[in-house]
Amino acid sequence: MTDAGDHADHQELNRRYWDDQAAAWHGPLARDHWSVTEPRWGLWATPESRVRLIPDDVAGKRVIELGCGTAYVSAWLARAGARPVGIDVSEAQLATARAMQAEFGIDFPLILGTAEDVPCDDGSFDMVISEYGASLWCDPHRWIPEAARLLAPGGRLVFMRYSPLFAMCVPAEGAASDTLLRGQFTLGRLDWGQRVEFVLPHGEMLRLLRDNGFVVEDLIEIQAPQSTHRGFPEVTADWARSWPSEEIWKARLTDRPTAG
Repeated sequence: MTDAGDHADHQELNRRYWDDQAAAWHGPLARDHWSVTEPRWGLWATPESRVRLIPDDVAGKRVIELGCGTAYVSAWLARAGARPVGIDVSEAQLATARAMQAEFGIDFPLILGTAEDVPCDDGSFDMVISEYGASLWCDPHRWIPEAARLLAPGGRLVFMRYSPLFAMCVPAEGAASDTLLRGQFTLGRLDWGQRVEFVLPHGEMLRLLRDNGFVVEDLIEIQAPQSTHRGFPEVTADWARSWPSEEIWKARLTDRPTAG
């Protein structure tokens, strides 16, 4: 594992991963996500009524989803009256998103590209959102400044990612254990061979957000519900009932930093 920003090959590795390995099984999963009446977030299907990622005043607002995948989050936003745009590095994922748009009759722009360099003007959006998209798969030292550039002053940034504690406890293969496997001060870029993920410690993430003009309004550490028995290859429900495997950040842009 190396520090974030040491290499630039993660974009191609992750594009290939999602195009060649993951997109094949995303059709049925995408349909399930597009079909929900109340958004449910992350691994543990945390209901929107609990975490309130979608603002009450989102109707008419310009929103960009960074690393949209099959774009179900953008579909939820469109149903709430927002004007979403999705961007993703995977052509296969966007093909699924377009198929879902046609099936459900919801249309919004989809861009093939990286969330680290978005082809949209400064201040084009009122909200930036990412649920395990850019928030996990892109270098935060690149996508956080890009989110700040894209937002109008006062705009919201909302993202969901793995927690640093989970990143310190998960092995290269298998589920997270109750043993620390790597140090907090070496977190950043996580190389898993065929893919690359990024998880910064809380202090570094706070400083990065602050340096790019954001004020953090909330940090929600998610606990798996007692009622669930479903687990994932990387984390069990029992583990996630004791420690947060994922977290939600909410921030607002107060002052876009100037160059230099």
